[in-house]
Amino acid sequence: MSSDYMDSALEAKKKLDAVSPSMCLAKWMQTSLHLTTGKTNSCYHPPLHAIDREKIAQDPSKLHNTDEKKTQRLQMINGQRPDGCSYCWRLEDNNKLSDRHYRSGEEWAIAEYENILQNPQADVVPTYVEVDFNNACNFSCSYCSPQYSTAWAQEIEEHGAYPTSNPHNDPTHFKVLPQKNNPYVEAFWKWWPDLYPKLKHFRMTGGEPMMDKNTFKVFEYVIQNPKEDLHLNVTSNFCPPTQQLTDKYFSMVKQICDGELVEHFMQFVSLDAWDKKAQYIRNGMNFDTVWNNVNRYLTDIPGRNSLTFIITLNNLSVSSLKTLLVHILELRSKYSKDYQRVWFDTPILRQPIWQHIGLLDESFNYYFEEAIEYMQQNQHDTHMSAFRDYEIEKLQRSYQVMRQGIDDKHLHMADFWRFFRTHDARRNTNLIETFPEYRSWFSECQQATR
Repeated sequence: MSSDYMDSALEAKKKLDAVSPSMCLAKWMQTSLHLTTGKTNSCYHPPLHAIDREKIAQDPSKLHNTDEKKTQRLQMINGQRPDGCSYCWRLEDNNKLSDRHYRSGEEWAIAEYENILQNPQADVVPTYVEVDFNNACNFSCSYCSPQYSTAWAQEIEEHGAYPTSNPHNDPTHFKVLPQKNNPYVEAFWKWWPDLYPKLKHFRMTGGEPMMDKNTFKVFEYVIQNPKEDLHLNVTSNFCPPTQQLTDKYFSMVKQICDGELVEHFMQFVSLDAWDKKAQYIRNGMNFDTVWNNVNRYLTDIPGRNSLTFIITLNNLSVSSLKTLLVHILELRSKYSKDYQRVWFDTPILRQPIWQHIGLLDESFNYYFEEAIEYMQQNQHDTHMSAFRDYEIEKLQRSYQVMRQGIDDKHLHMADFWRFFRTHDARRNTNLIETFPEYRSWFSECQQATR
């Protein structure tokens, strides 16, 4: 982790502590809006909660300023710990800085510190917003669900839940609002003219944003209303169902970047493994299309943007991790000249639990160790064609998580086998042929079902 980021967090801690030991600016200035389900949270740690449909009809800012968030804000002012923020409390109880400090220390949050203290119970316009407008997606990734993917929804509607110990993706568990006449989307666009001037970070997710008309509506608005302090971000599978969508998307992003209409455009690309292994984990992917689009993006839109790979570490991504890192380093060498244009993050998949890296045995240590050794051999904290110390440290922490394991391993290994046996039957895939290096461990998973 960079020293500047750490210093900002420490400075934020001093300011937060002057208010209370549980104060967090993200509860005011950050929001995630899941308009497909009518739910929200602030940062991604607390559980989602429902947005009051009647209140947003009168005041669209209630998409963010919900009664639950306002109650939690008051708790924080008074030094109480909201239950939903337990992720940060656990870290702090072990004398570590948490995301409460890091997020509050970022400019989009800390700049609002004095304004918040003047009237902490007032409704606020957030400066950091993530939104998914609908669940349209052509992928059915193994760890996803119908609320984020229409491909998943179609499969579950046809075949039903997966036969894991608790039926996985049971259709009765998911309530997704229709894409047309969604009251939460309608409220968002009513709020947008008031929201946009305050925004510092705006990120669109999905579903697949290239398949969503709202993505292009945002782009059109930005083109007509440039905002020089805006970080505009999109998370995509980079493999939409038609070339026409790709061309339209790239054309508008190029117009935004070439025209310097925002401060920066960040393209997030979800990619968890290499080649056929990636295709298996993220069913519906054409790997060559994704990689070609990565290179096209970095070539055709040369400035005012970056690309970040989201490598969601799951037990099937481990064996090709080094290969993926090798190719990421090649991209850095090729495209990062004046500034770093190619980034990556390695969050650990927590759910579904049967895809957690903690299920793997010590025979998989080798794959983490070779990836970490490769990064260490190509480490430099300022050279752009190299790995950063904090990138290595994060992967080392993930390696420790794998080695620590998880509880009830045999139960979850059995669910792994039940899930992917059904996956292969429904999707005409072949787990063992795609991951032959896992054959012995797969056998143990199969035996756990007996």
